[in-house]
Amino acid sequence: MEAVTYIVVALLAVLGIVILLGKGDALIAGYNTASTQEKAKYNIKRLRLLIGGLLIGIALVYLVFHIKATPVLSGIFAVVIVILAFIIIYLANTWAKK
Repeated sequence: MEAVTYIVVALLAVLGIVILLGKGDALIAGYNTASTQEKAKYNIKRLRLLIGGLLIGIALVYLVFHIKATPVLSGIFAVVIVILAFIIIYLANTWAKK
């Protein structure tokens, strides 16, 4: 079980870094299938920052909560991830738009 956790954390971190470096735009859900006109509505640099940062943030939160795993922290972990997701969705539709 430990190895799986570290593989997931590493995968999330690597994907976050790839997106932050501008090489993973096709990995951003919704953006990769959007039309050219729809893509033009977004500031891709800000969108990369949001999504890449989210992936790295989730990796770090997952690692910290896994190290200190308790039932209470598992619930807190779920709440933190949901809150992060809502914040990112909001920012992607406001701050990342042109």
